Amino acid sequence: MKRHVLIAVLVVIGSIAARAQQGARPTGPMTDAAKVSLAMSAAPADVARGAGVMDMDDKGAMKQLRAGTNGWMCMLIPAGAEPEAMCMDTAWAAWADAYMSKKNPPAPKTVGIAYMLRGDHGSSNTDPFATAPTATNQWIVSPSHLMLLVPDAKALDAMPTDPHNGGPWVMWKGSPYAHVMVPTTAMPAASKR
Repeated sequence: MKRHVLIAVLVVIGSIAARAQQGARPTGPMTDAAKVSLAMSAAPADVARGAGVMDMDDKGAMKQLRAGTNGWMCMLIPAGAEPEAMCMDTAWAAWADAYMSKKNPPAPKTVGIAYMLRGDHGSSNTDPFATAPTATNQWIVSPSHLMLLVPDAKALDAMPTDPHNGGPWVMWKGSPYAHVMVPTTAMPAASKR
């Protein structure tokens, strides 16, 4: 019996150590190889393996770190001490280009998929261009998730907008940037203001 308890304890410690390693923040400037690795960690390995990798600077300028072979793009987005990592298909890449230019994105012809398996540092659930939390913009820090674009925006009408409902929700509903957020782990509890 004691051996089973010891094994269980070692598994838990190993899991905590692995999560700490994954969440470790870089200190100082990152090498291009470290940036590629961080960007690829946003998606499942079979997607990331052939994805192109881009790095964005604080002014929004993009630099290719690696060419892709499978139509997916992983990128780093400046976000304070550690950049956010996102991997997206071609529908999401078109959406991201429009978003960065503050233009209406093209309606996707198929379902678009993007991964942020490292989670994010937070964004408004209601204002696509908010840069910090306010009393009214429903700021949410999302854990590991994927995001979906749908060809018919009306399909989002019946979906909830509450990130704490225990399932997917629509972020930025009613805007041209509306999309479905699908958490892959439990959402943190809603904070009281």
